[in-house]
Amino acid sequence: MILIADSGATKTDWFYGDSSQNGIWVETIGLNPFHICEKDIKQTVKKILLPQLKHPELCTDIFFYGSGCIHNQRESIRNILQETFPEAQICPDTDLTGAARALFGNQPGIACILGTGSNSGLYDGEKIIDNIPPLGYILGDEGSGAYLGKRFISDCLKRRFPEIILKELLEELRISSSDILENVYHKPNANRFLAQITPYIYKRRSIPAVRTFLEDCFSEFFQRNIIPYQSPYPVSFVGSIAYYFEDEIRLAASKLNLTIGKIIQYPLTDIVKYHLTQIQRNQFNNH
Repeated sequence: MILIADSGATKTDWFYGDSSQNGIWVETIGLNPFHICEKDIKQTVKKILLPQLKHPELCTDIFFYGSGCIHNQRESIRNILQETFPEAQICPDTDLTGAARALFGNQPGIACILGTGSNSGLYDGEKIIDNIPPLGYILGDEGSGAYLGKRFISDCLKRRFPEIILKELLEELRISSSDILENVYHKPNANRFLAQITPYIYKRRSIPAVRTFLEDCFSEFFQRNIIPYQSPYPVSFVGSIAYYFEDEIRLAASKLNLTIGKIIQYPLTDIVKYHLTQIQRNQFNNH
């Protein structure tokens, strides 16, 4: 049995099953070790994930793809999972590697994530060989939900949009301007708060000022995160922001002469297919 996880800033999708893709699909909170302490990650794995798995002692391989799963954090995830699954081989890696394998399989390309946060990487068909650092929602994360929310709120408060847009936003969220500052500067998970603005933006994307705003945001993502690779490979995306704003992304890309490939909302199904294909290929080669 194999366990595969795709963990972003907001949620983690899990698959536990056999080589026929029959299995259990589970959702838990996001397990980014930069934002969640080791104790909470352990509790999520042991108290929420584990009870939903049938015969977890049969697990032989775990592939964990997570945001923030780098350097020492990668080893932290490995140790936590090894505690719960002592007989399994643990392979932690970044969510970007998972996205690349979901989008391109064994072919090269530029893999992008546009969800609560954003990221991109040059993939050679096996691993990420170059990565322009996303830098988080304060210094970067262009094109992400948090970035769109941050820019949109700022533009509203600085009167770059018609006044009615700010008025409707505050009414829909049931907050005041001072509440926005409180959530951003004094409460935890400001990135998630900012990303919650995106459904409001999506519903108003046909308004000319909002349409221009979106094109500008996604153009900035391409200019700061894709063009510097100087690569001829196609650009593909995973994530809810990419999925819902596909038209705006493709428009911004076309104006920069970039080729856009696939856009998928949830990568886990395709990550599972990738690993099952690898398992079948290895079994064939061993016979």
